[in-house]
Amino acid sequence: MSTEVLPDARDLRIGRRERALAQMEAHDIDILVLGRQANVRYVTGAPQLWIGGTRPFGPVCVVARASGEIHLMSTDDEGVPEEIGRDRLYGLAWNPMTFIDVLKNIDSASTARRVGTDAISPTFGTLLPMAFPNAEFVDGEQAMLAARRVKTSDEIAAMSAALRVAEMGIAAAVAELRPGLSEQTLAGAVLEAMAAGGVSTPATQDAAWVTSKEHPWRRAHGDGQLRAGDLIAFSAGALADGYVAEVARTWPVGDANGSTTRLYERSNRLWDKLIAACRPGDKASGLLAAYDDAGEPLPPMAVAHGLGLGFDPPVVSRQLPATAAAEHLDPGIVLALTGYVWQEGVGGVLRRDAVLITDDGPEVLTASPSWH
Repeated sequence: MSTEVLPDARDLRIGRRERALAQMEAHDIDILVLGRQANVRYVTGAPQLWIGGTRPFGPVCVVARASGEIHLMSTDDEGVPEEIGRDRLYGLAWNPMTFIDVLKNIDSASTARRVGTDAISPTFGTLLPMAFPNAEFVDGEQAMLAARRVKTSDEIAAMSAALRVAEMGIAAAVAELRPGLSEQTLAGAVLEAMAAGGVSTPATQDAAWVTSKEHPWRRAHGDGQLRAGDLIAFSAGALADGYVAEVARTWPVGDANGSTTRLYERSNRLWDKLIAACRPGDKASGLLAAYDDAGEPLPPMAVAHGLGLGFDPPVVSRQLPATAAAEHLDPGIVLALTGYVWQEGVGGVLRRDAVLITDDGPEVLTASPSWH
């Protein structure tokens, strides 16, 4: 197996970069200074190391709109696309003034009128005007969110690889499912299968839990052992080649009774209404209305959120009704769509699929079977 670090495929990275430059034009941004990893990978196509955990803002990548040139913080050219020459790479430095000296030498730095950043810190908020002395500083994250919102066909293909890995994880756990096992054992089965599929860093780690029969939004209290009649939720999130995919399914432990079957029938009715609300051009608030139409309470988690290089727009949640009313489901958006129903004494049924909004309607990208 090759261990060489390669950049993202040329068509994939060029398509994304064109969208980013178009949004820089739309937002009238001359230079974009990026520090968030998803944004950096979106415009460069270069995988990077040392990205785990929280870190402060730094000028990891700089995009000049007029020339299309990209400058990237990298100590070597492994995984860096050929169109980003070595002369446009700069190394990691502890002294922030070293970065300012680099930025000063970027083409059009002294004449840029508007500079956008996707985040900022007090230190760089003070220092960046030294590199761009004639610029107004604006929120560049809005341009990147607009670019990342709609996926190219190459992005959807790349995301499908992550989706298949997440589905492998759930399939492995379902194959092991039986009374007497623990939640931890089944979570381990999910993560082990995903690791075998090439994903050693899952996007989520709480992969299996018994749903509560006493509280609608909690996992069951107890020793974590599975018993006949329990409903166990599996949730797999895979981060593959920069793209995140999420899948969730709920399965009964042992033979299902009539109450369980009726709960799944409610879940299916809700799901049909959610899918019907995924029409191109419709308001995202229709997804919240689907719960009301089905007679189900809205869950505390997001009903839908965008998938891509991380957590993309839109976000549709009961906590953000005004945001949902202002959002539209544009063709090319990929949603992690979530359905959840609960019955006291029975438990909860969670379902999450990746759904692509197309010109002709919704296309469910997930292939994992449901129990009922």
